[in-house]
Parts: sequence; C-alpha cells; structure tokens
Amino acid sequence: MSRFLISTRCECQATLSATLDEHRHVTAGWAVRGRPANGGADKELAPAHSINAHLDRFDVAWLCPYCGRNTLRTFYAGAMRRLPAGAPPAAEPARSGTASPT
Repeated sequence: MSRFLISTRCECQATLSATLDEHRHVTAGWAVRGRPANGGADKELAPAHSINAHLDRFDVAWLCPYCGRNTLRTFYAGAMRRLPAGAPPAAEPARSGTASPT
C-alpha cells in the first residue's frame, strides 16, 4: 500500500501535514508549531480530508488546532512525496489529542 506525505503552512504559520493513501484519501492530519530542531515543537491533531481526490489536482482541507482556521490547499498528484514502505509514521503525533507542555 502506497502512502504519501503532504505539507503546507497555515496563515498562523503552523505547518499542516497529512499522510494520504494510494487513493489520495487522508489517513492522518496534524499540525506543528515551533522549531522541531530545538525540541520545542508543539504537535497537535489537525482534522483533514481530501476533496476531489480522484483528480490530478485535488484539495486537502485542515482545521488548524492553533488558530481555528479551515485551511484549504490544492496539490498536484504527480508532485507528492511517497513514504518508504514499512517506514513508521514518525512525523505523526500521538492520538491523545493533548498538547505537550511548553
């Protein structure tokens, strides 16, 4: 089963990311705010879904957990990054729905 990783920025500058399956349907969505290199990144679940996933150019919408905006971005299927087979989804947050202390 192929999986893909997509990312974009919200207007609040959080990084919105999602993994997609081979049909371009969202399997997980999350947002990161802060600098991961310093260990100070704040990860949260960010509900996301695909729109017109059957088209070459399709949309993904996220609900940003930091600012509350509904963020809609267009992606081109040919430019998506394929995740290696068997690679753990390390970038995805825990599904507890709680923020890490800052």
